[in-house]
Amino acid sequence: MIANFIDGLVQYHFLQNALITALVIGIVSGAVGCFIILRGMSLMGDAISHAVLPGVALSFILGINFFIGAIVFGLFASVIITFIKNNSTIKGDTAIGITFSSFLALGVILIGVANSSTDLFHILFGNILAVQDIDKWLTIGIGALVLLVIFIFFKELLITSFDPLMAKAFGMNVSFYHYLLMGLLTLVAVTAMQSVGTILIVAMLITPAATAYLFTTSLKKMIFLSSTLGAFASLLGLFIGYNFNIAVGSSIVLTSAVLFLVAFFISPKQNFLRKK
Repeated sequence: MIANFIDGLVQYHFLQNALITALVIGIVSGAVGCFIILRGMSLMGDAISHAVLPGVALSFILGINFFIGAIVFGLFASVIITFIKNNSTIKGDTAIGITFSSFLALGVILIGVANSSTDLFHILFGNILAVQDIDKWLTIGIGALVLLVIFIFFKELLITSFDPLMAKAFGMNVSFYHYLLMGLLTLVAVTAMQSVGTILIVAMLITPAATAYLFTTSLKKMIFLSSTLGAFASLLGLFIGYNFNIAVGSSIVLTSAVLFLVAFFISPKQNFLRKK
């Protein structure tokens, strides 16, 4: 099977595009997912990944690149959620639930209006084997931008993630870094649509980061391990999906989940085996 996979990589350009795109998404999702885990914002990741759906559908209707509509709606959803949370007595998970369901319903309606169910089905569940050259380079560009922003603002994102009150005491603009992270999350969600789809994006954001959390005690190590696990899950998931002719996006997500289960039982931090 390994030889068959390597032969496929040599012969088929679509498989080369799929491998490169999957690796980039795995690395970037793993890095951003660490901040989502530390801030306890897993639901926010789920909400934004689904909130991009109406943007994608609207892009099909208007005949523009779906990246544009998805990014606009993803950022719009994060602003609405944060505004409701900060300006009412409603808790964050409630604001996320309202926004998430509303955007998802809008997306379903726009899908019907767009009358392009085949392409939008790929957006929902991903089809990384259909990635074109322009999408691959766009993913690489966005991935590089996300990692560069994390590198530049690492200290600020670190402090605001662990202790927002202390960050405010230091005079830091906590809201700015919150929206900066939401912007990065939206960019990752949009790029990952091609591999795992809007339904499963949150798994790529959360699972590698949660696995890395079981083995690390510093954010830098966690980001490095999470990105490595995300890339490995993408590679192995693509390998399994190609050889057994199953949905690659689902294969990547399940591979990541299996890695988490193994880590859960062997992690020294979890100490599960010793308890037994």
